[in-house]
Amino acid sequence: MRIMKNKKKRANAKLAGNAVAYLLMAPWLVGFIGMWLVPAVISMYYSFTDFNLLNQPKIIGFANYARAFTQDETFVQALKVTFLYVLILVPLRLAFALFVAMLLNKKHKGLGLYRTLYYVPSIIGGSIAVSVVWKQIFGNKGVVMTLLSLFGIQQTTSFLGNPKTALSVIILMGVWQFGSSMLIFLSALKQIPFSLYESAMVDGARPSYTFFKITLPMLTPTIFFNLILQIINGFRVFTESFVITDGGPLDSTLSYVLYLYRRAFTYFDMGYSCALAWILVAIIAVFTVIIFKTQKNWVYYESEEG
Repeated sequence: MRIMKNKKKRANAKLAGNAVAYLLMAPWLVGFIGMWLVPAVISMYYSFTDFNLLNQPKIIGFANYARAFTQDETFVQALKVTFLYVLILVPLRLAFALFVAMLLNKKHKGLGLYRTLYYVPSIIGGSIAVSVVWKQIFGNKGVVMTLLSLFGIQQTTSFLGNPKTALSVIILMGVWQFGSSMLIFLSALKQIPFSLYESAMVDGARPSYTFFKITLPMLTPTIFFNLILQIINGFRVFTESFVITDGGPLDSTLSYVLYLYRRAFTYFDMGYSCALAWILVAIIAVFTVIIFKTQKNWVYYESEEG
């Protein structure tokens, strides 16, 4: 009897502990189920329907997905623009973030202020107000056009009005928002043992050698993390394209998410826009899986040595 009572007490204590854990997790569970899981399931259902908010959803199978790849030229253009944006933006942002992080890794007066100033663009960069400012800077009567005219360089079309240069402005704004990656790199740089650099200096190693043989290998886990994060953020670009150029000129800055937004809230083609959303999820998932599969070839983990 005593053994049975002890087992019952332990079971009750375990249940009480689990109840507390579930109670603490309740806000997250409510948010996850109500704001992510349920909308995701509904969106998946709508992607297989013909639905435009004016009629009842009608199941049409994979017709929306087939339409995207076989009939929609604008979809192909949006994919091209977004892939080009990600291909150029991600390496530039990571390289610039690492460069600034290495500068800030040295002892300077007012270092905390510098870190804050470099991080500010990442906080405000995605806002509507900053996008409007960039539009004014590179617009027809903006600062850049005015400076060029002062030096005798006359431009009939602004950088935002030229299909060949408009995307470059969007990419430049994306690179400018390097603060979060910079802070992550800076934190990782401080974790590299200084004894490695001391040994290299004793052996007469040059700075370039220590960078490629010590710094970069030790930073590969951080580069891996930042790479995935920036690829996901790159494919989700919307505000800059929407506010600064509205996808123009000639769809040269039409990002994938902006096109998805137009299909949903301009043409009310909800079924098709849901299909576009899930295609984007699949694209991001494929890139993420590829990076995870290849990490063993280029990511160095100190704990796995030997």
